[in-house]
Amino acid sequence: MRGKRDLLLVCGGTTVSAFGTAVTLIILLLHAQKISSLAVAGVLVASMVPVALGAPLAGLVVDRLPNRRLLIGALLLQGLAIAGTAAALDHLPVVLGLLVVQGCGVAVAGPAASALVPKIAGEDAATQGYAWLAMGRTVGLLAGSAGGALLIAAVDVRGALVVDSLTFAVEALALGLVRAERDPRTEPSEGTERGGALTGLTYLKADRTLLVAVVGMSLVIGCIVLINVADPFFVVDVLHGDALTMGSLQACWVLGMLAGARIAARARTERGLVLGLGIGGCTIGLAVCVPAAFPTGWLTAVGWFVGGGSNTIQNVTQQGLVRLRTPDALRGRVFAASSALIITANLVGTVVSAGVVALLGPRWTFAIGGLGALLIGLATLGMLRTAKSPDVESGLVAKQ
Repeated sequence: MRGKRDLLLVCGGTTVSAFGTAVTLIILLLHAQKISSLAVAGVLVASMVPVALGAPLAGLVVDRLPNRRLLIGALLLQGLAIAGTAAALDHLPVVLGLLVVQGCGVAVAGPAASALVPKIAGEDAATQGYAWLAMGRTVGLLAGSAGGALLIAAVDVRGALVVDSLTFAVEALALGLVRAERDPRTEPSEGTERGGALTGLTYLKADRTLLVAVVGMSLVIGCIVLINVADPFFVVDVLHGDALTMGSLQACWVLGMLAGARIAARARTERGLVLGLGIGGCTIGLAVCVPAAFPTGWLTAVGWFVGGGSNTIQNVTQQGLVRLRTPDALRGRVFAASSALIITANLVGTVVSAGVVALLGPRWTFAIGGLGALLIGLATLGMLRTAKSPDVESGLVAKQ
C-alpha cells in the first residue's frame, strides 16, 4: 500500500479526534449528572445531532473544497470548542451550544477523512486504509475512555479540557505535513455534474446495494446500542460485578475492534465487502444474545470480543462499499449521508434503550437487541446478495 506516511498522519488525526470526543463526553456526562437526567440527555443529543442533521451540508463542503485542509480546519474547530467549554463549564446552555459546534467539526472530519483515504492509499488498497482509520479511532476511544479519568485526576476538569483542546492543535499541525490532497476544484467529475447538498441521499436511494447496506447497518446499530444503557445494570445486577468487571468487558470489546479491523482489511472485492457487512451484522447479534441466555462473566467477555470485532468489520466494509460504488466527485456527500443515517439510528436507539431497560431489565434488553441485530443482519445479507442496482454513476446527478 502506498502513502503509508500520509495515512499514518491522517489516522493520527482520527485517533486524536476520537480521544478528544471520549474525554470531553466523559467530563460533560459526569458534570451533567450532578444537574439532572435531562442535562445528561442534552449532552448526548447535542453531541450527535450536528452529525445527523448537518450531513448534507458537510458532504457538500467536502465535495467542494480541499479535503486535507478541511480536515485541519475541522480539528481546529473542535479544539476551539473544547477550550470554550473549559471556560464556560458552569453555564450548561453555553456548553451545549459549544458541543454542537464541536459536532459540526466531527460532521466534516468524518467524510473528509473517508474521501481522502483512496487518494492516499490508492483505490485498490482503500479498504485497508479504512481498516487503519478504524484502528486509529479505536485506539483514540480506548485512550480517551481509560485516560480521561487519569487526566481529570491529574489536572482537574477544566485543565483536562484545556489539555484535550491542545491535542487537536498539535494534530492539525501534523496534518500540515500530509502530501496527498483531494481537491474537487481541480479534479474531473467523472461525467457527473456537481449536484447539490442532498445529492448524497439521492445517490444512496438510487443505488440499491448501497441503500440496503447502509440502512441494514443503521438498523443493526439501532438494535445494538440498546446494550449501552443496559450494560452497567447487567454487570451489577446480573453478573454481580463492579467497575473493574465493567472496565474489563469494555476492554474485550475494544480488543475485538482491533482484531476486526485486521480481518476487514482483507476484503477487496464487492462480494467480500457485502459478505463482511452482512455476516458482521449476524455475528454482533449473536455476540449480544449469548450473555443474555448464559449470563456468565467469561461468556460475556467472549461475546464482547466478537461483538467489537463484528462492529468494526461492518464499519470498514460499509466504507469500502461506498468507496467502490461512488464516483469520486460525490464521495463526500455519500459518506456524509451514510454517516447521518447511522448516527440517527444510534440516537434513536439510545433514547429508546432507557425505557426498554426500565420495563424489561438488562437480560431481556440484551436479548431483544441481539435478536433484532441477528435478524436484520440475515435480511441484509440476503438482500445484498441479490441486489442489482441501476447505473447510478451516469446521468443521476445531472437530474438534480
